[in-house]
This record gives sequence, structure tokens and C-alpha cells, in this order.
Amino acid sequence: MEVKGVLGTISFDGEWVTITKTPAGSRPAPARLRAADITGTRFKPGSRLFHGYVQFLLPGSDAAREKGGLTRGGRPRASDPHSLSISHKSNAAAEKLIAAVEQARH
Repeated sequence: MEVKGVLGTISFDGEWVTITKTPAGSRPAPARLRAADITGTRFKPGSRLFHGYVQFLLPGSDAAREKGGLTRGGRPRASDPHSLSISHKSNAAAEKLIAAVEQARH
């Protein structure tokens, strides 16, 4: 299962969540999270005007705060390794991925 985001992807194979960000000018830097280690998820659907995001929460770490401003649209910083911005057309795929991760957590 895979969700194409803004400058990256999130994939889930039933046990591991892999977030691969592809910033301009550098190599992809994947972050792998085991579904059993995830304590929660945050999802803000993208609209036609602003991107949304998917964020995974881990024990002992606080959720990345949403950055304000018109160009960021209330998303976590791009440097947060456990979140990825998504466009409006990826909302349905993101909801399915989050549901699968939540089911694997329990």
C-alpha cells in the first residue's frame, strides 16, 4: 500500500511504515517505523487550496507542531521525519493507509 505525497511517499507492507522524502537536490532519506511502535496518527486532509499531512507518533516523542503561514497551510516542518505532506487527490489513499496501520497496531 502506498500514498504519493508532496515530494515523497509513504508505504506500508503490513508491519513497517516507510516514509521516503525526496527533497530537491539530495538523495531520498527513508524513515522506517514498525507499526507496533506507533502510538498514534495525525491526519489533516488536503484541500484544493492547501496540502494536508499524515504524521505518525512514536513513544517518547512529541508531535511536530504545525507551522503557521499561508505557504505552509498548517503542516509540520519539512524536516520532521515522521510526517509527509499530501495533496487533495491523495486523501482517500491516505485514509486507507492510516486505517491499515491502526489495525496493525492493535
